[in-house]
Amino acid sequence: MNVNDTTSPAVLEQLRRLPADRRRIVFTGATVVTMDPDLGIVDGGDVLVVGDTITAVGRDLDAGDAVVVDAAGTVLTPGFVDTHRHAWQAQLRRIMPDVDDLAGYIMATLAGYATVYRPEDMYTGTRLAALTAIDSGITTMLDFSHNSRTREHSDAAIEALLDAGIRGVHASMGPHFGDWDRQWPGDLTRIKDRYFTSDDQLLTLRLAALATDEIAGPALAYGSELACTAADVGVGVSVDAVFGTPGSEAELRWAKDGILGPDVTLIHATGLTTEAWKAMGESGTTVSLAPTSDAQIGLETAIPAVDEALSVGIRPGLSIDVEVALAGDMFTQMRALHAIQRMRAVNAVYGTDQQPTRITTHDVLDFATLQGARTNGLAGVTGSLTPGKKADLLAIQAEDLNNMPLNDPIGTVVLGSDARNISAVLINGEPRKWNGQVLDVDLSALRTEVQASRRYVLDTSAA
Repeated sequence: MNVNDTTSPAVLEQLRRLPADRRRIVFTGATVVTMDPDLGIVDGGDVLVVGDTITAVGRDLDAGDAVVVDAAGTVLTPGFVDTHRHAWQAQLRRIMPDVDDLAGYIMATLAGYATVYRPEDMYTGTRLAALTAIDSGITTMLDFSHNSRTREHSDAAIEALLDAGIRGVHASMGPHFGDWDRQWPGDLTRIKDRYFTSDDQLLTLRLAALATDEIAGPALAYGSELACTAADVGVGVSVDAVFGTPGSEAELRWAKDGILGPDVTLIHATGLTTEAWKAMGESGTTVSLAPTSDAQIGLETAIPAVDEALSVGIRPGLSIDVEVALAGDMFTQMRALHAIQRMRAVNAVYGTDQQPTRITTHDVLDFATLQGARTNGLAGVTGSLTPGKKADLLAIQAEDLNNMPLNDPIGTVVLGSDARNISAVLINGEPRKWNGQVLDVDLSALRTEVQASRRYVLDTSAA
């Protein structure tokens, strides 16, 4: 098997000796899956990174004094983009793997465990989720942080993203149940002034809300008041639990009020009416699908709404949702959506002479990268290996036992690979995983911290 420089500690040491803003790296000899419609796939290609930015993609690049990283035997892709995850829950992973429905999740997690979280538990869960995301190739993660009980809870979640080194989107929302300071959404201004002072930084801010007042009352439900708050602060909006008839009715009200658009993301979007989808398409509203959440938890129709989105011209982003019951990686989301949609398409025409309309592996990789970036409001920043965008990229070993030989690079990424095949992850030009290991993490100390937080949450919520 080819051994390339993305597995070499010596090359990593050479890279890290250079100041980040003066660092020049050229990855050579890779199969480069750019996800840029104009660049396509470059066989035997090179990618030049200067500082935090991709500056050239092609073959036999003149890279001057750049550190040369031999990437032969790898597929280089953009980092994956997670458009919706409740990261604070990570120390409770798979605590309810066979949860029966949304109500079961809500009562156990949001009405139970969430109510006893301290700021340090917010930090631990969010950092664990972000580091695991990096390990599995997710370079951008929208943290739908809906347990902001105090200012300190919000600060802890944001600082966890900063410390993990991920390109993070902090989507802030107050909690559903229990005591809290009612500082949200007014606290968004303070949060922005403290943590989001530049348009050129790893972290961005959004307002998070629910679609309706059914679960937690009107204070958390998206509408004209929260839309005005988001506009005043200058941030986008992510709306969770957009389901069924109530979600459709709410969405049509938003369309009438003029508060849909490209800076609004609707999450799940299962069981919506044709009229609601038409309004979404006409307004340019973005959509975040959660394939395993919809199917496994059984949200409304339990079918990820990819066909409905595509029918109105929306190419969705993908998301993880809740690790208390689901897998936490993007490979699982891509495969689940690919299989479910193709099953549904074939089943719809079974016994007729009609041909099914099936999505492809290229489609789901597009959803997981370029469209995810657009959904998160970061289309000009990440999501493709395009010169001028930030250097968020993965090196996936194509000659590992489970991937060799390389026949179709996109098929290999989507259907063949997993976290063990990712030898390198760069975020904003900075190595965050190398030789298959997430960098700058004391796993022993992290394990102790996670276990202590888990014990506290379980013991206190049971008391």
